[in-house]
Amino acid sequence: MKPLVGIIMGSASDWETVRRAAQTLEALSITHEVRVISAHRTPDQLVEYTETASKRGLEVLIAAAGGAAALPGAIAAKTCLPVLGIPIQSRALNGMDSLLSMVQMPAGIPVGTLAIG
Repeated sequence: MKPLVGIIMGSASDWETVRRAAQTLEALSITHEVRVISAHRTPDQLVEYTETASKRGLEVLIAAAGGAAALPGAIAAKTCLPVLGIPIQSRALNGMDSLLSMVQMPAGIPVGTLAIG
């Protein structure tokens, strides 16, 4: 069965937070895939993943990122699919930096932002 939801995290270290989203989808029998793709370190891979997401049957993208948290906005800029952002709690600002990065998207780049962590 093709996955309906794509979960993307900027770093493998984000898994501790992201796994709860994956577990919830599994409990609801919603097919999904999980990828580690960095907006900063692998931007070409992110563009390819995002631009082909709809063609591959994905209907929603969940993006988790910490710090500058560019990932959800970078994804939203390249797709018409709904993008949900998960701000990862950081040491320095407890995730407020990530949260503010996601909720201050420019017009036309919508990111539905969830709670920190």
